Amino acid sequence: VAEYVQSLFMSRIFRVYTSPDTAGIELGAALKNVIALCAGVCDGMGYGDNTKALLMTRGLAEVARLGMALGAHRETFAGLAGVGDLIVTCTSMKQVGAVVEGYYAAQSAWELAQRKNVDMPITEAAYAVLYEGRDPREALNSLMLRDRTSEAEDAAWAR
Repeated sequence: VAEYVQSLFMSRIFRVYTSPDTAGIELGAALKNVIALCAGVCDGMGYGDNTKALLMTRGLAEVARLGMALGAHRETFAGLAGVGDLIVTCTSMKQVGAVVEGYYAAQSAWELAQRKNVDMPITEAAYAVLYEGRDPREALNSLMLRDRTSEAEDAAWAR
């Protein structure tokens, strides 16, 4: 069925890929909105591209951790439904105005992370700002002051 639908949409100017990982695709599509909302907040606070790149990269790591805990395939998050969708959403917020999706997704992601005991510091910070009234600058400071770690320790999702 997926290949049939793929053939209907493929053209010289539109390329479609299939995936058997519906859980990963759905989670990536929803959870990227939390990270994009945070990217918009960083833009509004005057932070630059390096901060946004940090946020997107670390956000993708936590989205993948939760996705894998829920049965998704790690490869999905390294592809179009993961990093691809995250990039386009985080860099097109002004054109799209996609804030509402991130608001609701933050609560769902936070609840899932709590239930599955998955470390999602960016999502937790977003939840605290959106639902508990935490100041965004304070939330960002708490993220920056987390214990030191190696990026390699958290890259298992990409292997």
